[in-house]
Amino acid sequence: MSDSTLWWLLAGSAVALELFTGTFYLLMLAIGMAAAALSAHLGAGTTVQLIVAALVGSAAVVGWYFLKQRTAGDPSVRSLRSVNLDVGEVLQIDEWQADGTASVKYRGAQWTVIQRPGNAPTPGSYRVAELVGNRLLVDKM
Repeated sequence: MSDSTLWWLLAGSAVALELFTGTFYLLMLAIGMAAAALSAHLGAGTTVQLIVAALVGSAAVVGWYFLKQRTAGDPSVRSLRSVNLDVGEVLQIDEWQADGTASVKYRGAQWTVIQRPGNAPTPGSYRVAELVGNRLLVDKM
């Protein structure tokens, strides 16, 4: 079996394993293995193939890591109106407690309300931003 065939089989195995685990980093390593297969097609020796696989695969992993760090994360599912119909509803809060929570009657039940850290607890109208456990996280309107 030629070196390039072995590298292509390894790259395919890494892609198949990624489908089972769901981690994107295995695809980056598969790119390194594909680069090693291409270097084997060009006639490079085993040592050069290993170096190419290591460098290209590592560079792809590091590049993907920094790319993911720079992009903003997906919004929390708890804050999507399509998932939680309470998001966007307006509450009237008359009084905040000393611990930064409030209790309001909403949809026929008593709810504990919290607000984002750093906001002053003042009475008034608030919009539900997301559901955190059994508490409503609100933003001042």
